[in-house]
Amino acid sequence: MTSHNEKPASRGLVTGVVMFYLVAALSMVMANKWVLNVTSAPLFFLWTQLIIAVVLFVASDALRLLPDRLTFDPNVCKGLVSMVALNVIGLSFSNYTLKYVDASFYQVARGLVLPFTIVTSYFAFRSIPSLRILVACGVVTIGFFIGVFLDGTKVSMLGVFFGVVSSGITALHSVVIKESLKVVDGSALLLSWYTNLLSAIVLLPICLLVGEGPGIMEIFFVEAVVAEGTMSLLATFLWGSLITGALGFLMSIASLLSIKVTSPITHMVSSAVRGVAASLLGMWLFHDIITSGRATSIATILLGSIYYTWVKNQETQKPGSYERVKMEDIELGKEHKPKE
Repeated sequence: MTSHNEKPASRGLVTGVVMFYLVAALSMVMANKWVLNVTSAPLFFLWTQLIIAVVLFVASDALRLLPDRLTFDPNVCKGLVSMVALNVIGLSFSNYTLKYVDASFYQVARGLVLPFTIVTSYFAFRSIPSLRILVACGVVTIGFFIGVFLDGTKVSMLGVFFGVVSSGITALHSVVIKESLKVVDGSALLLSWYTNLLSAIVLLPICLLVGEGPGIMEIFFVEAVVAEGTMSLLATFLWGSLITGALGFLMSIASLLSIKVTSPITHMVSSAVRGVAASLLGMWLFHDIITSGRATSIATILLGSIYYTWVKNQETQKPGSYERVKMEDIELGKEHKPKE
């Protein structure tokens, strides 16, 4: 809970953080989809994003721009094995999801993050959800099934499968991250650094093991005929990697430098705007078709998510209190208990 003597974040700072997350999250999805539409090496694309983030971490550390100095301790690496494994699997399946489904459907395919997180929290922490929380999860789940089975539009079930698995991994990630922070003495910055670095090391051989070698060779060495006014495969891949890698790094840094800036209510509005904007951008940039069924699915998932956020804000606050939390904490359904 915010102390009475603590100066609240300015309206300009809150607006800036919300707008940055909104624009960055949308840009990440659209840039990823832009590249994944033309490449057959989604894991190699993910690897380049991680490498760019690692390079930016090193450069920032060299220029003394980070609050903590970066380190490399083999013992820390051993303690982060589960964290890195979940990160690699989760990001890989998320990229595969976006490759096989429309950008406008991506939110639906990964719509079970909230229900999975609630279930995971119950088994990991014995956190018993209230009836209203279960209602919110039920609404989100209904929205998912509307989009997958009742829309009538042809949907890649492989993409849906990847989306469901990546949603489950995201839920597990929210549990493992708590223990992983202990390994790095509670430094979220060091955790992000180690996770990006080790994930990049692990992912490179996986790219070759799953048969992406030919796809990688195509990116760099095959010259295809390009229509006038369009970018080549290599240019698309490089620009997409730079944009998403830089945005991923900036989002990590922003989350560290803006701790407890955004409120749950602010996040509610941001999530709703982001969901609608993602659908509209999918229609505009990739000519996605938004049927009434798909629109209903997206709206239902958003409604359940917004209701969940409102309920959590009510349940974790004492009368008259108003806690500010990190945006990604609410995204993962993390518990926030007011201080006595």
